[in-house]
Amino acid sequence: MKKIALLFIIFISTKSISQTKNFIDLPYIETSAKVDTLVIPDRIYLNISITEKDTKGKISVEELESKMNDKFKSLGINVEKQLFLNDLSSNYKKYFLKQQDILKNKNYTLVLYDAKISGKVLIALEEIEISNVVLEKTEYSKSEQMLLILKTKAIEKAKNQAIAMTKPLNQKVGNAIFISDFNNVERMLSGSVAGIQIRGSKSLSNSGFIPADIEFAKIKIETELNVKFKLE
Repeated sequence: MKKIALLFIIFISTKSISQTKNFIDLPYIETSAKVDTLVIPDRIYLNISITEKDTKGKISVEELESKMNDKFKSLGINVEKQLFLNDLSSNYKKYFLKQQDILKNKNYTLVLYDAKISGKVLIALEEIEISNVVLEKTEYSKSEQMLLILKTKAIEKAKNQAIAMTKPLNQKVGNAIFISDFNNVERMLSGSVAGIQIRGSKSLSNSGFIPADIEFAKIKIETELNVKFKLE
């Protein structure tokens, strides 16, 4: 029984080696193709800090929070779905100033879907003396679907390259016998947006800021394939 099992293993191993050798011995052409595109981000994350420090303790965090929600609703923002409290473990963060005063602070993340509404939000927050706003990140919600489209284009590009290279040799490109996929989805933040990071009261209004002028850096989506085609 041991001899039979050993012979069976040797047979399987020999068959595997033979298949590998046959693959290597096939006449083939190898080519690679890279394609990319730029997309406009449709998810914009703003970090908003509400603190009594901005009003020197004259307006409470609760009142600022209420005003902020009213402003957002007036802009058509669904605060239940688009506004999130960052610190869920405790309702407040406390800062001690001059070893006596306690000023409360709340941090939120607001999700928006285009640059124009982002500009309106910044202006609205300035109007109610909330000026501590920072861009967290931008995203494209359909990046996976776009990646699949780019893969198709990369395969087509790779085959066209193979055909172009074999045409002078009077050879034909057959089926693909090997495909290697290298993905690279680059999600870029918009670090060059004027006014998107605000520290200090009335910074937008003093600079003549116009909401429609905000533009976020486009996101680069890229894919690269390496393909071996059989030569016929």
